[in-house]
Amino acid sequence: MRYVREITARVRRVPLLQKELRSLATRLDQRFAFSYIITVMKATVASLLLAAVGLTADPTDFQNNVPGPGCSAGQAMNDAMAGPAVASSASSMGPLRVHPTNPRYFADACGKAVYLTGSHTHLSFKDGGGRAAGTSPLDYNAYLDLMVANRHNFMRLWSGWELTIYDPAPWRRTGPGVAADGAPRFDLTKLDEAYFDRLRQRVLAAQKKNIYVSVMLFEGWLLRFVPNSAAQHPLSSANNINGIDADTNQDGSVTEAHTSKNAAVTAIQEAYVRKVIDTLNDLDNVLYEIANESVFPASVEWQYHMINYIKKYEATKPLQHPVGMTSAGFSSSYDDLTNLLDSPADWISPGRPRSLTYDYLNNPPAADGLKVVISDSDHLARVMENPSWIWKSMTRGINPIFMDVYPPLDTLQSGDPSFIRKTMGYARAYADKIDLSSMTPRADLVSTGYALANPGSEYLIYQPGSGSFAVSLQNGRYDYEWFNPSKGLSAGTGSFTASSGNRTFTPPFAGSAVLLIRAAGASASPTAGAP
Repeated sequence: MRYVREITARVRRVPLLQKELRSLATRLDQRFAFSYIITVMKATVASLLLAAVGLTADPTDFQNNVPGPGCSAGQAMNDAMAGPAVASSASSMGPLRVHPTNPRYFADACGKAVYLTGSHTHLSFKDGGGRAAGTSPLDYNAYLDLMVANRHNFMRLWSGWELTIYDPAPWRRTGPGVAADGAPRFDLTKLDEAYFDRLRQRVLAAQKKNIYVSVMLFEGWLLRFVPNSAAQHPLSSANNINGIDADTNQDGSVTEAHTSKNAAVTAIQEAYVRKVIDTLNDLDNVLYEIANESVFPASVEWQYHMINYIKKYEATKPLQHPVGMTSAGFSSSYDDLTNLLDSPADWISPGRPRSLTYDYLNNPPAADGLKVVISDSDHLARVMENPSWIWKSMTRGINPIFMDVYPPLDTLQSGDPSFIRKTMGYARAYADKIDLSSMTPRADLVSTGYALANPGSEYLIYQPGSGSFAVSLQNGRYDYEWFNPSKGLSAGTGSFTASSGNRTFTPPFAGSAVLLIRAAGASASPTAGAP
């Protein structure tokens, strides 16, 4: 970082200031020192600090490569004092924040753009769902190991199931009286620590595997489609001792729980959300999702309220985490994309409406950076069997995740999902190879229509079909690498010199192809040859 080098040189000539800065790094446990100056105290204090050593600040210089609260910040400052010879390579997962220069992605605590991808499964948190209460068919740690083996770094934690067929619930079942399922009625003023203990344990276990977790707060699909869902919901008057009834129109459906129609219901939900945040706020691998596939447009105002409520409450806490809003799902008669894009959410998961005015499955719209887009197969199709969706999404600036059919958790009929899992890992490996923060979707540069590019520096192209394709390049010397996505294998490297304009490339294998092109010298020297 330019300022670190300049501060290093000048601070060494100001021993008193050097001592004070090291002291600050130590007092803040070497975690918050640099970010405290840059992020918490913002530009004002940062400018004062720089002025103390004879520098002036340009605010844009603080946007990139600045350690965040979890990025060994005090160590970063001490590294600056010590000089490059002894600099630390410490880093941290987060909390994630929208990347300041490429908002299609999140940035980690060290400012690096993060490509999110991974799988999730319905019983990743709660037990039940038609199985005996208290029994879990999921070996959670084994599933995390499966994700790691496939290079996944993101999971959607299904902690939001609301109906009583799932347990644990966030409220204690104390009675008096019996709920519709034969168990004691809920006391909605008493939160059940067992739920929150499990929540923390599972997010921590994922953190140890370097996996980001989107914590689902509420779940709307069952409220919409299970007959008489009110009979199975804790916020139905028959099931709690508090006189709370979310079924405001008494039609047997409890979709009103995801609206702002009942202030008492919203207050109960807010108390639960506060407890979730209190439980997880210190963890750096957390994101929040308001609700899975809630009713649209009825839930929009409520979801916006919950997003803002989380942001306001977390503003009083040490860490702030991204908050997301997801679609009503595939084949919906209501097009909810505008609601998602207009929301205060940091990230969204679009659906695939019946109208197909856009199609995140077969021809994903290029991400424009208005929101981080996490495209979930759960909202696009009943089952996902075509791995090309992953490469198409990636090269359109989208972060794809997979609704897994991890047996025996689901009854969805599908083929072997193992290659889908592997493909997400292959794509992430290429995301790690490139300077993702500088790459944008550039369909205009390739005849295939699928590419991330920083023209003149790097190009990542996907050919969903077969055969030759054209790439518009700038003058220069380039290295290239072929990847066969059908086999998961590299398939040749080389170098070439290009003049400005289109150049034709022919994959050395049949079928779909991935091609990485880099300005010569930006990567390890490849073998001789030409594509």
